Amino acid sequence: MNSEPASVSPTPNPARPLVALHGVGVQGGGRWLVREISLAVHPGEIVTLIGPNGAGKTTVVKALLGLVPVSEGRIDRPQASRIGYVPQRLTLDPVIPLSVARLVSATRRAPRARIQAALDEAGVGALIDAPVRILSGGEFQRVLLARALLRDPALLVLDEPMQGVDFAGETALYDLLARVRTTRGCAIFMVSHDLHVVMAATDRVICLNGRICCSGSPRAVAELPTFQALFGARAASLALYPHSHHKEPSACDLPSPPADLPEGARSHHG
Repeated sequence: MNSEPASVSPTPNPARPLVALHGVGVQGGGRWLVREISLAVHPGEIVTLIGPNGAGKTTVVKALLGLVPVSEGRIDRPQASRIGYVPQRLTLDPVIPLSVARLVSATRRAPRARIQAALDEAGVGALIDAPVRILSGGEFQRVLLARALLRDPALLVLDEPMQGVDFAGETALYDLLARVRTTRGCAIFMVSHDLHVVMAATDRVICLNGRICCSGSPRAVAELPTFQALFGARAASLALYPHSHHKEPSACDLPSPPADLPEGARSHHG
């Protein structure tokens, strides 16, 4: 039996990946947190990792960034690939009188003009001298994005960038990320839980539940029973966009995809 996940292949990207995971597994607490993770992010594309709570999404991000050791497999990160990272949480002591400018340049000293330009690009240029403690959730996330942009990244990695952001703010932030991709030509790899917005805002979706269950363009993935079984009632109400899927019964315990997959689909099951 071939346990390789079912997939709907997006248009091949001939460019060399900015980062590629090959059969990666990470152990923690005496168990596998994720296993058999193979994915690549190419220049200029937006890739979104989704999955239920506890699926291992943050573990994959940390492995990709080299923040946790890999127990099996390998990760290729070309030296020339500059990576900007927006973490899921950044806890700051509200007592510390930290300005936005200081937060943005905390890990990378830069002239004020460059800090201002990054904040302007993130849509919060007027806040350069504001204390961080007064920022709203959406403003804080944009400041963290500006901090990542200061690295002039070839790849932006964002772990749940919509934390603490209301729905209107989410939509605006996704629009901003799309503009950043267009103007800078950088790739974006992000973790998200908001299926509705993600399916409209990404080129390729990867569904995770310990292992990769499915991946590809939003439209194709959204039509597969494997995706709908993983996300339940929320998946049924999604508008359809381009998408792709991979079947991994041991990871997701999902039904096999039907024989009449959307055009371009490939199925690998026993």
